[in-house]
Amino acid sequence: MGRKSFGGALALLVIYGVLSLAAVLVGAYVAASYGVATGSWVRNLLAWAVGAALAGGIAAAARPGVFPYVLGLAPVGLLATLFSPPQEGVHRWVEAGPLSINVAMLVLPAALVAAAGVMPRRPGRALGALMLSAAVLVVQPDASQTTTLALAGIGLGVLAVRQRWLQVAAILAFAVLAGVSWLRPDPLEPVAEVEGIISLALALSPVLAALALLLLAALAAAPVGLAWAWRRPAPPVWWAGVGLGLCFAGWTVAPFLGAFPVPLVGMGMSPVLGGWLGIGLLAGLIRLKGSGIAFAPGVGVA
Repeated sequence: MGRKSFGGALALLVIYGVLSLAAVLVGAYVAASYGVATGSWVRNLLAWAVGAALAGGIAAAARPGVFPYVLGLAPVGLLATLFSPPQEGVHRWVEAGPLSINVAMLVLPAALVAAAGVMPRRPGRALGALMLSAAVLVVQPDASQTTTLALAGIGLGVLAVRQRWLQVAAILAFAVLAGVSWLRPDPLEPVAEVEGIISLALALSPVLAALALLLLAALAAAPVGLAWAWRRPAPPVWWAGVGLGLCFAGWTVAPFLGAFPVPLVGMGMSPVLGGWLGIGLLAGLIRLKGSGIAFAPGVGVA
């Protein structure tokens, strides 16, 4: 089991690494072709390298007790955006020196993996933290991230929750939050190299645009496919893979519904780093479950 867990964690990191680097490189090429400032696409490449290093460290060092803390950090980080300077009344970012961090895209992937780790013993706590995060996203407002989180939260609820009343309550709550988010006004105008990068790629070459979309689809499918083998010996790994895959899928579809960032291909460090953080924590969960390391009561499955 230990060898299987090591191989599974490594395969996840390698496959995601290759696919994500290809997506970032496609975006960098498109941005450079249109004369976008070099710093924009170089930052994405640097974020990929930093994220890869962090993911490897997280996968190797993760312990059962970290999952509740990672889950709890998500609503705290999102709440911090409400106290940061808005852009046209919208609160989605926290300033870090010269950088603007989209907190939702940074924290949600890891939060969903952490929720899957907490779900077996504390499903109400896990779903409550995700609902609180979704409520903050409604206030920001950010319909894309609210809907993405609602989609993943419903997926986790359906797969992992045994209490029918809690399952139904979670589905209804997430659906209502997602619906309300689309009623909030969002005055921000799209930025071509962020929200419109697929259109720019299509203008350069339909093949390039198709490649970008195929890479994004593969990135959403990868954690689900690799977690499939763990659905019986370690259900939390399966749940986490599905939650992470739904998160990536929501990110990919959202730009077709409004002026929302295209992950990894578009310019923006937050989804690049956030994707790696989620993958690193999922790889850590695979290692822990495969190695037979017990989760303490209230943290996860023993």
